Amino acid sequence: MQFIDLSLSIDEHSFEVHPFGIDRISHKEGVKHLNWVMLKRTLWGKISFFLGKRIIKPEDLPDGEFLSLETVHCPVHIGTHVDYTFHYGTRSEGRKSKTINELPLEWCFSNGVVLDVSHKKPGEVISKEDVVSALHKINYGIKPLDIVLLRTDADQYFGTPEYLANYPGVSPEALAYILDHGVKVIGIDALGFDRPYRFMMADFLRTKDASYLWPAHFFGRKKEYAHIERLTNLKKLPPFGFKISCFPVKIKDAGAAWARVVAMV
Repeated sequence: MQFIDLSLSIDEHSFEVHPFGIDRISHKEGVKHLNWVMLKRTLWGKISFFLGKRIIKPEDLPDGEFLSLETVHCPVHIGTHVDYTFHYGTRSEGRKSKTINELPLEWCFSNGVVLDVSHKKPGEVISKEDVVSALHKINYGIKPLDIVLLRTDADQYFGTPEYLANYPGVSPEALAYILDHGVKVIGIDALGFDRPYRFMMADFLRTKDASYLWPAHFFGRKKEYAHIERLTNLKKLPPFGFKISCFPVKIKDAGAAWARVVAMV
């Protein structure tokens, strides 16, 4: 069995929509940080620390090193992540929306299928007809609980400004067609399921038609489903005949969470 990583790294050096950062304490700096954690509990401890007091010294530890520590200040929509209904709105299918920690685990490990829609240009819409055509080309019929992955090849731009704007969006009609086959999770290798902001806003300002604004996300208010954004390496997968694991991190009362998405071929 071959494992193929479909996840992007959370990389503070990449171009992103939301600001974020990672504080990194090295092994050498970890010794100082350890002493600060132990001494900061009292005023006298803090004063002693700044005067140079150390309970544990570098020479007390192997190689003079403690443990590294990374603190990530990051929105849940950075990196490869799973969105669930609370992200889309307060209600879904007429019921209270569910948060990411309520996502059924049985949805997150299932058979995968890749639909190649890489011919779609930035700002274009992936239609129901595109989905039907992609299925016809691989001679496959969607089955309940399949995890359907839309391959746009937009992941090639990750780390550059182009990643924020060079991808197509998914139409509500395409989503409805897939979900009507019993699918609960759909993924895409682009920044998001909706067209880039500049295309949506241009059409909205031109027409004043609000249906141009985040239609794929808002469709989750009509139909309960989860979608995976920011996948990668979909071109390394066969069209079907593999498993997908996409368990999100369990964050209480959040609309989304990071996930290490892996294909097992």
